[in-house]
Amino acid sequence: MKKLILLAVLLTCGLLSQKAEAQVSFRFNIGVQPVWGPAGYDHVEYYYLPEIEAYYYVPTRQYIYLYNGRWITRSYLPQRYRNFDLYRTRKIVINEPKPYMRHNEMRSKYSNYRDNQNQQSIRDSRDSKYFQNKRHPEYKNWKKSQKNQRNNNQNKGRK
Repeated sequence: MKKLILLAVLLTCGLLSQKAEAQVSFRFNIGVQPVWGPAGYDHVEYYYLPEIEAYYYVPTRQYIYLYNGRWITRSYLPQRYRNFDLYRTRKIVINEPKPYMRHNEMRSKYSNYRDNQNQQSIRDSRDSKYFQNKRHPEYKNWKKSQKNQRNNNQNKGRK
């Protein structure tokens, strides 16, 4: 009888316990970040540009800025910023959906970064993880090394 009760308890515990599964996801978008973006980030959704109070949405490569009281999305900045240097301005990385909908909060939170220009751009980074970006100066060398590495791996498999 004791064995039967013990077996019932063990079966009940086994049925009631839930299997723990860890879900880990890594997202990288280094290859699509603009080369004027700041180095040091593996994933970026938006850049906030406090100097001109505009946003850049990395996945679609589009700027979002206020025009006549409405947020508009374009692949270019408005004419008034045609000489704006994206390499020299401060970029704030924001990985939240639609930060421009909380623009007043962003403006007040990052207003002190407005004239702070001490950020290394991806273009100027010597970290090899950025070489896969087609606009990086080292991209062609990286591409050649990847091709050579693939050829070497194929040749090893034939021996």
